[in-house]
Amino acid sequence: MTPSDPAEQTIALLYQALEPPVIDGARKEAKPGGYSDSGADIGVALLAAGCTLATPVADPDPTRVFDWVWPDTEQGIAAALEAGATLLWANTVVFAGHPIEQASRKAWIVGPDPQAMQEIDDKAATNARLLAAGLPVAQSWLIDGDCDLDAQLAPFANRLPLVVKPLRGRGSQGVSVARTAGQLAAQVRDLAESRRFGAAIMLEQFLPGQEITITVMPAACRAGETAPFALPPVRRFDQIGDVAPYNGDVPVSRNSAAMTPEECADPAIAAVIQACEQAAAILAIRSPMRIDCRADAHGAQFLFDVNAKPNLTGSGRPGREDEDSLSTLAAAAIGWSYPDFLVATARGAWTNRNLSA
Repeated sequence: MTPSDPAEQTIALLYQALEPPVIDGARKEAKPGGYSDSGADIGVALLAAGCTLATPVADPDPTRVFDWVWPDTEQGIAAALEAGATLLWANTVVFAGHPIEQASRKAWIVGPDPQAMQEIDDKAATNARLLAAGLPVAQSWLIDGDCDLDAQLAPFANRLPLVVKPLRGRGSQGVSVARTAGQLAAQVRDLAESRRFGAAIMLEQFLPGQEITITVMPAACRAGETAPFALPPVRRFDQIGDVAPYNGDVPVSRNSAAMTPEECADPAIAAVIQACEQAAAILAIRSPMRIDCRADAHGAQFLFDVNAKPNLTGSGRPGREDEDSLSTLAAAAIGWSYPDFLVATARGAWTNRNLSA
């Protein structure tokens, strides 16, 4: 069950104040500012759409991000509920045991289910799950940074080039492409010794073709839908070393563009759009999900990275004119403004509250 109209709710936006835990040797690094910037973007846009907000200050200033957002701690969530919030927008990284689990028994939630996000954030396990379901997924392998790296990497000498990435990374941070055995050893060793992302490292099949990213929405976000539906793919370009630069360094509006209907009709693109919708159904998404895909040398597209918490920055606040996200670029391609996209997202809110009580 979902709220029929987000305008009938009082919305509080949460930012990441809790450090994500180390899970099975893997660490997802917290984002500086804890997504407070996108939280403020969302708040300003929802207000413009006529929604009611519960904010930490009575008259939030669009230039001060923390005027708009509450910490995702137990105390922060309690304060937001005390301020009248009936819907909590979890613009943060959640995990099993996150305070949002308890809060979901009292309020509507926008964001992934905590246990599901923890499982999806294990990139190797998610890829294996989707591959087992018959979807086109890039091959991947796990490396334990605490064990003999030379022995583990020896079998991959004939598989180069390979992508080296943290198991639970965020965006393109820590991601590189190894083209020689020396580069592979150095890149894996650097990740292992830095401990920045924990000990778990993933090697992934390198796909040399066009990279696209597809945002998939839960069915509840649009009237008449019965299954997750994809927004138009966004084409990525101007990669650095075959890796899309981190959006905090280069705004995605400068290296990404929504694909045209004619481009989407290409059989390879149409097939991967359908595969992403199937992946979202398998993963039972409760909020927008972004899936990165890339073509092999023959033009066939493969899924390679599932993002349970896509970046949702958007233009609207002073100085944020160039801060659209991949998902909002996709939404604009179907005629949704940033506020339109956010209101649609809020329609997919979920709760563990007993509504019949």
